[in-house]
Amino acid sequence: EGGGPGRRGERNEEVPAERGPGAAFHMFVLMEDLLDKLKLLSYEEEELRRHNMRPLSRHYFALPTNPGEQFFMFCTLAAWLITKAGHPFEQPQEYDDPNAVISNVLSELRSF
Repeated sequence: EGGGPGRRGERNEEVPAERGPGAAFHMFVLMEDLLDKLKLLSYEEEELRRHNMRPLSRHYFALPTNPGEQFFMFCTLAAWLITKAGHPFEQPQEYDDPNAVISNVLSELRSF
């Protein structure tokens, strides 16, 4: 009986160690993969030029630099990807209610 709780405690302590030292950089790798996929879909030509936006950096969503701008970029890309997938979706505006925008995105994604 005494070994049971000790084992549970050991497991909890091992979880961060199992992730390894590179876990902190995983988000950067995911962002680079995302950017590669967006480039394959020609997001720069199809979406960014249409809205007069600059291309994303390799770590745009991995580092919290300007949450408002990053949120708007995320919503713009989400709307574009939903439309590209064949579901008409209204492009969100910069000053729309963030909760309503996310609710609309999630609702549309659930319909897939």
